[in-house]
Amino acid sequence: MAARHLRTRKFSSPAAIAATAAVGVALAVGGTVGAVRLTSAEPPAEPVAVATLPSTPAPTSAAPSPSASASPSASLSPSPKATASPKSSRTQAASRSKARTASPSPTAKKTSSPKVVDSGSCGASFYAEGQMTANGESFNPNALTAAHKTLPFNTKVRVTNPDNGKSVVVRINDRGPFIEGRCLDLSRAAFASIAATGLGHIQVRYEVLG
Repeated sequence: MAARHLRTRKFSSPAAIAATAAVGVALAVGGTVGAVRLTSAEPPAEPVAVATLPSTPAPTSAAPSPSASASPSASLSPSPKATASPKSSRTQAASRSKARTASPSPTAKKTSSPKVVDSGSCGASFYAEGQMTANGESFNPNALTAAHKTLPFNTKVRVTNPDNGKSVVVRINDRGPFIEGRCLDLSRAAFASIAATGLGHIQVRYEVLG
């Protein structure tokens, strides 16, 4: 290979040398100015002081607080809601133990025995023919009515059969009977409630009710 010979460019002209020097000076000045501008735009970093504190371990939920476990007042003091007041419980027991008085029955007067104004014994018979009664009613053999010679109409009479103790209360709405020894002529239903109708007539005890 042919060896290359390095040749150095030489500026022999004074004008060229001056131009080259001017370019070098310009480059040096420009670099210095740029560095100064960049340095002046950014403020110098100040050192930051970091305070180091002693590290404290965080309390864990598993470890109980010494004050809570060691304090006997916190564990032994009863809760106000758990214990009922003895005074209030005695008051409730007293209110429940009060004797209850039964209210008077509104039908007490209705069930009381009526006043007996007259009584006696006589024979009683029955009749069942359909006819008008002495007070103007149509005779009903199935109603609890009776005939008497003198008692006012609508008078109530209790008639009792002494042989079996059965009684019936009848209302006087007719006159009769007109047979010796008999004072009452009962309707068929009234007579059947205290004796058998096949007997015809029986001896009874009567009570006139006021």
